[in-house]
Amino acid sequence: MPAEKLAIGIDIGGTKIAAGLVDGDGNISRRLQQATVGHDAAAVLATVTSMISELGAGITVAAVGVGAAGWMDPTGSTVLFSPHLAWRNEPLRAELEAATGRRVLLNNDADAAGWAEYRFGAARKQSHVVCLTLGTGIGGSIVIDGKLQRGRFGVGSEFGHQIVVPGGQRCACGNRGCWEQYASGNALAREARSLMAVHSPMAHALRDAANNDPHLVTGELVTSLAAAGDLACQELIIEVGQWLGRGLANLAAVLDPGIFVIGGGLGAAVPSLIAAAETAYQENLSGRGYRPFAQVARAELGPDAGMVGAADLARIALAG
Repeated sequence: MPAEKLAIGIDIGGTKIAAGLVDGDGNISRRLQQATVGHDAAAVLATVTSMISELGAGITVAAVGVGAAGWMDPTGSTVLFSPHLAWRNEPLRAELEAATGRRVLLNNDADAAGWAEYRFGAARKQSHVVCLTLGTGIGGSIVIDGKLQRGRFGVGSEFGHQIVVPGGQRCACGNRGCWEQYASGNALAREARSLMAVHSPMAHALRDAANNDPHLVTGELVTSLAAAGDLACQELIIEVGQWLGRGLANLAAVLDPGIFVIGGGLGAAVPSLIAAAETAYQENLSGRGYRPFAQVARAELGPDAGMVGAADLARIALAG
């Protein structure tokens, strides 16, 4: 593979950092993974620097792309704010370039994942793409006519923080009633805990699996019980899918995409959630019956999307 086609992609999450050597077709030839020390910015910098050095040892790569949860400035230089990492106006690009001697570009992790799906995954050959990553919250990205749309200040596509229930559930962003409080892994776990709290007879499988401790209930536990046939957990997933579909209808009214791509841990794990979302989207779309429905598709690249997208964006921006 020519050197100009190779790039390093780094995906920094709240619990782990994944890195890979990515070619121009989105294939990963080498990969590394380390734990994230989220409260220690210097430790994260040292870990990422070490991974870049190891992956790039003895070869020439076009660029390094870093994707992380948070707001990046429009130039891809500074992490303005990261909710799960100790970065506040952190000049991460300059720090990494000084430490590694390589050209670096920063991107929001959901933007990177959406770009990867546009380039190599479920949204190939689509002109108007909206990608959502469902996990503890909801991340998002927009690609229109081959360009990632970040907004004037580079902090757009925060779909999870549209307010869908005024005065509703509190959100970590400081508001109430944000969409991600009703259509995410956290929402799924909260509703399961509520079912346990009212001593519903339908929650017996949840109580058994969690040893009667609501603190042990997670979105992953609910999805695994649903996959095993538990009706209560299946109903909870459908409810979350319905909330997801209502939000898709809101996004379609504003953005009119040709495809919604649903990824992230929750989106990848639960096909029934995507089916429920598509039905609710079609039932709530404005002007339904007189306009096309966007396709609703599951993401194809899984947990590699952020890494692949970060590498590809850096290659395009910095290698020319």
